[in-house]
Amino acid sequence: MREYLASAGESLLMGRVSKGAKCSVEGCDKEAIRSLDSGKAHAAGLKFRDERRVFLCREHYKEYKKALRKDRVIERWRRLRIIH
Repeated sequence: MREYLASAGESLLMGRVSKGAKCSVEGCDKEAIRSLDSGKAHAAGLKFRDERRVFLCREHYKEYKKALRKDRVIERWRRLRIIH
């Protein structure tokens, strides 16, 4: 099926990020590289437009990962029963 679509000249791009979605953070118009659930992005403290999915550029995705690093470590310890 993909060969047929490719030969017909149709685009195989499926998601909104690959189609050129912009970053959802207020004041940023860069190309998005990742999409996340809005609850996860809100937990990281990012201010974004109200959407179900949040699209993040490289810079804001890096901020997201940095903000939640400590939470991930604590959650991992909790699963290993190091912390109660």
